[in-house]
Amino acid sequence: MTDLFAKKPIELLLEEARDTGSHSLKRTLGVFQLTALGVGAVIGAGIFVLSGLGAHYAGPGLMLSFVLSGLGCAFAALCYAEFAAMIPLAGSAYTYAYATLGEIFAWIIGWDLTLEYAMGASTVSSGWSNHFIELLNIFHIRMPLWLAYDHWTGLNEAEKIVARQMAQASDSTLVPGTQAFLAKVTAIMSAQSPDLVQRAHDLLNAPHLFGYEIGINVPAFLIALVITAILVIGIKESARFNATIVIIKVGVVLFVIGLGIYYVSPSNWGTDWATFAPFGFSGIGAGAAYIFFAYIGFDAVSTTAQEAKNPQRDLPIGIIASLLVCTVLYIAVAAVLTGMVPWREVNIEAPIARAFLDRGLTGASHIITLGALAGLTSVMLVMLLGQTRVLYSMANDGLLPKKFFADIHPRFRTPWKNTMLVGLLAAIVGSLTPIDEIGKMVNIGTLLAFVIVCIAVLALRRTNPGQPRPFRTPWVPFVPVMGILFNGYMMYKLGWINWARLIIWLVIGMVVYFTYSRNHSRVQAAVAARKVKQPV
Repeated sequence: MTDLFAKKPIELLLEEARDTGSHSLKRTLGVFQLTALGVGAVIGAGIFVLSGLGAHYAGPGLMLSFVLSGLGCAFAALCYAEFAAMIPLAGSAYTYAYATLGEIFAWIIGWDLTLEYAMGASTVSSGWSNHFIELLNIFHIRMPLWLAYDHWTGLNEAEKIVARQMAQASDSTLVPGTQAFLAKVTAIMSAQSPDLVQRAHDLLNAPHLFGYEIGINVPAFLIALVITAILVIGIKESARFNATIVIIKVGVVLFVIGLGIYYVSPSNWGTDWATFAPFGFSGIGAGAAYIFFAYIGFDAVSTTAQEAKNPQRDLPIGIIASLLVCTVLYIAVAAVLTGMVPWREVNIEAPIARAFLDRGLTGASHIITLGALAGLTSVMLVMLLGQTRVLYSMANDGLLPKKFFADIHPRFRTPWKNTMLVGLLAAIVGSLTPIDEIGKMVNIGTLLAFVIVCIAVLALRRTNPGQPRPFRTPWVPFVPVMGILFNGYMMYKLGWINWARLIIWLVIGMVVYFTYSRNHSRVQAAVAARKVKQPV
């Protein structure tokens, strides 16, 4: 069993990092591109949506909720930065675990990262489709529901539309987006009356195949394929595309802040602690737990380590700077939202857009929709990029078929076969399945990666204290321990259903490991060779 904990020597990792041949990844990324990748992965539609529910937990104290969540991510980010500078290889947490905790933990985290990146990209493609449909609606273009959603989501969306119509017909005083309105809609949908079901099927109007209604999320399928094509063409082109999208969406966020300031009433922030934080620190903590997921993605910067020009210097800057930029923007948006609207009246479904619409600023709400669309585009690009680089690293170590997953295109210098497979699977999953439940697995997979990286920093400081570290995580063991506790607590808060999903996923991974990966592992082969040479 000790072979399961065989570590990949850091000297070998550094030798691989120095490889610049035609069969290796191309080093073209600088500080700006790396920071843009981090911002691209973090700022999505979450800030325009999650802030609404967060405000109902924390009140104006939502600003402190974003500080608290950002602090939790910062602990993990500082640990990521040390490894990214010390071991500048694609693979992120997978590579770090291989060097410090052993092969079995490396496999677990590599398999787990598929939840964060591949499933995350599928989830985002579905979310992108929703905002694209909103954009089409602005121009009065309507897509049939069965072409805009998978069958289950399309039917649910039809039921929701009918339920909202029934709720408004039953009580004209209900305001869409408020808690009372949403509670009424939920009650109508839960009752599943024959009238609701029939009207929903009529609205869906889906064709039948072999006697069953069908549906496909066409926008989600197409955007995943477009992003995949960009990633195949090259990392430099992908980084340029991402940087352009990031500039657009950061511009939209700054637009929201700049315009919203003129409509802020300081009295909405409260006059003392009791009115600023109506539910005290408990409410601020609850808000932080909910909006934490708006931060997920900064760790994807570390997967591009093998494509950075000066990884020892630039990767820590990219990781920490992107997290800092996002935190500042998040706090500012929270301040504007809770200053524009009394926290009890903040719309839950579309808080920012509704705040502007209520003041007659229809054009501003359209710009916000565009910003959310741009945000999700770059998130998807970075998620797919991260997944392909993790698989590339695992294949180079023999844990996956190298001829396929680590094959580098001679012209584009990208793992093209791997990228096309991941992109196609993301397109299929995002377009044909109700991704919301699978998407919840993304959160627990990400948090597990954070915890393992924090543990790995502690392990390597003990086992290899003399290893050169271009960037050192400060205040060890305080920072990694806090990262373990904070992110471990967040995993606990996700509930037993998500734990069950994670365990089932990891069990499937163990089957793959023991039937294929362990038998083809380069590290296991080296261990076996050493045993043969040892005298009896």
